[in-house]
Amino acid sequence: MAREPDPVTLSQVARRAAEVVDPSDEDGDVADLLRLFEDADEPITAILPTLDERVAEAVGRIDPQEEIPAVQVMGAIISYLGRRRDEVTDVEADILRLAVRAEFDGDLPPAVANWLDDQGVSI
Repeated sequence: MAREPDPVTLSQVARRAAEVVDPSDEDGDVADLLRLFEDADEPITAILPTLDERVAEAVGRIDPQEEIPAVQVMGAIISYLGRRRDEVTDVEADILRLAVRAEFDGDLPPAVANWLDDQGVSI
């Protein structure tokens, strides 16, 4: 009998978000945000009602002035992938594009827009 795959956890989604925004693993702010989720092994479906609040709180701890685009985008990706778990393995540029569209709803902060341009991602 085929076994269902294990549910995706918040820590797995956060790791994927970090990989997407910092593929070279060089951004200390991204690493700091990832650390806040490293022990979050509960299935993400179990925490969906509070996911946005948890992500906003964690992002706010690392970037209280909302000035670090990679951290802002990582938060957007965590929230997005929490609801679209079927896209966790998608191409990085697609995840970036779709998450930013969904989470910023067309109102991109200039720093995020510039960061996306630097990544070669157009919305």
